[in-house]
Amino acid sequence: MKIVYWIATVALCAIMLYSAQMYFFKTEMIKGFFESFNYPTYIVIPLAVAKLLGIAAILTNRIKWIKEWAYAGFFFDLVLASLAHHYAGHGIGLSIYAIIILIISYTMGKKVRP
Repeated sequence: MKIVYWIATVALCAIMLYSAQMYFFKTEMIKGFFESFNYPTYIVIPLAVAKLLGIAAILTNRIKWIKEWAYAGFFFDLVLASLAHHYAGHGIGLSIYAIIILIISYTMGKKVRP
């Protein structure tokens, strides 16, 4: 069970790290997506920073309540991104996999001591 936890957790963090680096290095493209979703563009960089902080909170596992909030933040981010892509007609295939990985990481983390 511990190996499942770590595989899911590393996969989740890799997804969030990829997303954050896109927000930092392809900011104008991401702002274009946000505009097409009717989301405010000023949250792009703060979201990228929040994703990096969430990754740190999950991987370091030092303060339990911050780790819980990181998982919650990632969950809401993924659900809202899935809905935005769905309503824009882009499909939600990859987002659903990310949500499943998040749920596996979170539930397995409750069962094992990372």
